[in-house]
Amino acid sequence: MPDARDASPYDALLLLSFGGPEGPDDVIPFLENVTRGRGIPTERLKEVGEHYFQFGGVSPINDQNRALLDALRKDFAEHGLDLPIHWGNRNWAPYLTDTLREMVTDGHRRILVLATSAYASYSGCRQYRENLADSLAALEAEGLELPRVDKLRHYFNHPGFLEPMIDGVLRSLADLPEDVRAGAHIAFSTHSIPTAAADSSGRVEDHGDGGAYVAEHLDVAKVIADAVRERTGVDHPWQLVYQSRSGAPHIPWLEPDICDHLEERHAAGVPAVVIAPIGFVSDHMEVLYDLDTEARDKAEELGLPMRRSATVGDDPRFAAAVRDLVLERAAVERVEEVTPCALGALGASHNLCPVGCCPSRAPRPAAAGADSPYA
Repeated sequence: MPDARDASPYDALLLLSFGGPEGPDDVIPFLENVTRGRGIPTERLKEVGEHYFQFGGVSPINDQNRALLDALRKDFAEHGLDLPIHWGNRNWAPYLTDTLREMVTDGHRRILVLATSAYASYSGCRQYRENLADSLAALEAEGLELPRVDKLRHYFNHPGFLEPMIDGVLRSLADLPEDVRAGAHIAFSTHSIPTAAADSSGRVEDHGDGGAYVAEHLDVAKVIADAVRERTGVDHPWQLVYQSRSGAPHIPWLEPDICDHLEERHAAGVPAVVIAPIGFVSDHMEVLYDLDTEARDKAEELGLPMRRSATVGDDPRFAAAVRDLVLERAAVERVEEVTPCALGALGASHNLCPVGCCPSRAPRPAAAGADSPYA
């Protein structure tokens, strides 16, 4: 970058995340926020809530976001980047609208947004943009001067996101018993979504079987598998698998499910498995429950040695990647020449979500895109 400290025209960064309960009394209200408008019965919410109650009613995601905030602020300060960082959630305190109101009151007018989702999809990108539009509409109704809000590009293939995951897989392989290590299979896991949502993810020209969502995950898995082979000399077999399905049984979702996959690999004679949760920025509830609880129980039932590699979390390399993404986008806004940093075959993602990107079932305004009502 021409100047490693120049974030202009931006005057603040917003960490935008999902949110999670921080005590037993929060669980059902949190789930009501997540599922609002879908007509999910309370009894079903209580069933899902049991996942949280097993961990004291506390999702780890908020503490993990606090740790990421600390890592980002430390990195920015050490590199002379004077950019305030705020935090808002879609579904729990601190709520997005409250955070944006505070930022506007503090005088911020050009805000960059870092979403804790690295890939293209409706739930991983456009829904965050719809939430931003809802919050901006609320502030407009209050008579506040609206800021310009831009979202950082998808960072699934940025080296600062990939390198920590590569190291995590290497550590997990090294932790397996030596007699099964070389034959270990790598299951790259991400959140399952309806196949229709996957097929329409990303730019219109990317739509097709699996859309950008599947293509991006496959690209990440290949980069990691190739790096593992280069660093160990062993070509481990691998597959992209899915977890955390939550929809109606009659609606097709991406498969195979991780537990079904473990059964299939065990039946095929695989001696061990490393599960790499590449679809998740941090070890939040879906990692703790679906992988560290359900998948681990399945592996133990099968007698299949299994290790789960770490997510990126607050790794300093990820914090440095965010700084790089901020400076990259700032340079683009200043109409300077930029060479985006990306590994794999797909190249850097678009900075501005185009019209028709990851469409919702019912059209809703979305900020920070080519179709934004808030330019």
